[in-house]
Amino acid sequence: MQAIVETIFDAVYLISVIAIGITMIVRSKQNRQYRLFGIMAVVLGAGDSFHLVPRALALCTTGLENFTAALGIGKLITSITMTVFYILLYYVWRVRYDIKGQNGTTAAVYLLSGLRIALCLFPQNEWLAATAPLSWGIYRNIPFALLGLLIIVLFFKSAKESNDKAFKFMWLTIVLSFGFYIPVVLFADMIPLIGMLMIPKTCAYVWTIWIGFSAMKNEQ
Repeated sequence: MQAIVETIFDAVYLISVIAIGITMIVRSKQNRQYRLFGIMAVVLGAGDSFHLVPRALALCTTGLENFTAALGIGKLITSITMTVFYILLYYVWRVRYDIKGQNGTTAAVYLLSGLRIALCLFPQNEWLAATAPLSWGIYRNIPFALLGLLIIVLFFKSAKESNDKAFKFMWLTIVLSFGFYIPVVLFADMIPLIGMLMIPKTCAYVWTIWIGFSAMKNEQ
C-alpha cells in the first residue's frame, strides 16, 4: 500500500511542478520574473526526480536496500538542485520588488549556496552507503537553513512593505518546507515514521510554485 500511495503522490508532484514550470516559461514572454519562476519549478521537479524515481522503483520492486547507490546519488543531486532553487528564488525577489544594489545580500546568498554545495561534495557524506553519518547531514544543512532563513526574511519584509497580496504567504511556504524537512534530517534514521514529513514538505514547495503561477495568471 505504501508503495502505491507514495508512487502516485510523487508522480503527481513531479508531473505537476514540471508542467507548471514549462507553462510559465512559455507564457512568461518578456517577463523575467515569471520566466525565472518557471525555470525554478523545472529545476525543483527535475532535481527531485533523481531521488524520487529510484525510490519509486525500489518500493515497487525489490526494496530500498537494493537501490542504495541510486538513492544516494539522487539525494546528492537533489541537494544541489534545491540550492539552485533558492538562488533562483532570490532573483525572483530582486526582480519582483525591483531591488537595486544590495551586493552584501547577493554575496551572502552565493557564499551560503557555495558552502552548501561544497559540503555536499565531501566524501564523508557517504552518499553511497546504506547508513550515512548524521553529523554530515547536519553540517551540509546548516548553510542551507541559513540560506532559507535569509530568503524568508527578504520575502516577508518586501511583501509586507509593498502590500503584495499575491506573494504575502511566500515566506510561510519556505518556513513550512524547512519546518518539515529539519526533523527528517535529525530523526528519520531513528524514527522512520518521521520520514512521512517529506509529504507535507513537498506540498509546501508545490504551494511556493502555485503562488508564482497564480500571480502570473492574474497579471496576464
